[in-house]
Amino acid sequence: MEFTARQIAELLQGTVEGDSEVKVSRLSKIEEGEPGSLTFLANPAYTAYIYNTKASLVIVNADFIPDEAVSSTMIRVENAYQSFAKLLEVYNTIQRNKVGIEQPSFLDPTAKHGTDIYLGAFAYIGKNVVLGERVKIYPNCYVGDNCIIGDDTTLFPGVKIYSDCVIGKSCTIHAGAIIGADGFGFQPSGGNYQKVAQIGNVIIEDSVEIGANTSIDRATLGSTKICKGVKLDNLIQIAHNVEVGENTVIAAQTGVAGSTKIGANCMIGGQVGIVGHITIGDEVKIAAQSGIGSSIAKGEILQGSPAIPIGEYKRAYVVFRKLPDLEKRTQEIQKHLSNLRGTATT
Repeated sequence: MEFTARQIAELLQGTVEGDSEVKVSRLSKIEEGEPGSLTFLANPAYTAYIYNTKASLVIVNADFIPDEAVSSTMIRVENAYQSFAKLLEVYNTIQRNKVGIEQPSFLDPTAKHGTDIYLGAFAYIGKNVVLGERVKIYPNCYVGDNCIIGDDTTLFPGVKIYSDCVIGKSCTIHAGAIIGADGFGFQPSGGNYQKVAQIGNVIIEDSVEIGANTSIDRATLGSTKICKGVKLDNLIQIAHNVEVGENTVIAAQTGVAGSTKIGANCMIGGQVGIVGHITIGDEVKIAAQSGIGSSIAKGEILQGSPAIPIGEYKRAYVVFRKLPDLEKRTQEIQKHLSNLRGTATT
């Protein structure tokens, strides 16, 4: 789709400086701009590029004063970065505005759906499934029996939703994610392990985003719960009966063991390991590659494995870096003491 500078300025409540009828059809980085593209300048470190970019249209801050002539048309706005982010969202919405049911796909006769849904080829929708308005289900997805998926939620290719799970409104689940697989429940029995049936489900509340190849296991009983506004990165493992509080963000390759409760507004770095059956309070921050083996009070900031308060970790790390020097000095002292003992005996 093409848009003129005037149309974009109206959307962003900005003012055009240059040709208001110049047309753009794609977005670009300022250093890679080409005719017909739109870009932005927000970081002063990139200012030099505005004088030779070939982009047709550049969004700039209202107070930007060029040092030389700018050949591109400019749109002046209060905040160039926020305005460009808004355009990215509009562009993304247009790109993903798929509607219709492709064939071959399977939609069980007992399933119900709202208007303007998209069902990609080779998708499977099971018995008694309820799909809300404008749900987008890309090719090769599986939605098991009795699942509920709320309005404006998108499942990208290859997502698997096991039976009885509930997905809220305006959620995004990226390719390869698996929601509702069995929890890791086994009971030792005569030298072997007897599987414990996992008969609960997963509940994902509104406005949650789940990264590619992330796995969220169903509960043994009850529900594994991902609360409103949570953002999960790629390759995360959430075990059975875990609860993740509102607006918590978790980076890639983190694993959370069963029945742990994570509070609201937490920030958890990549490759963090969290044991089961503990409670992590609200507003906790955990640095990447930390190991969490016990409950954490509200607002704590931890690092290390096992994790300790970040101030203590930094002080300990200073000593750790000096260990080779300390070892050398210790050896020198031991050698000196040995010489002294030898002198004393003679």
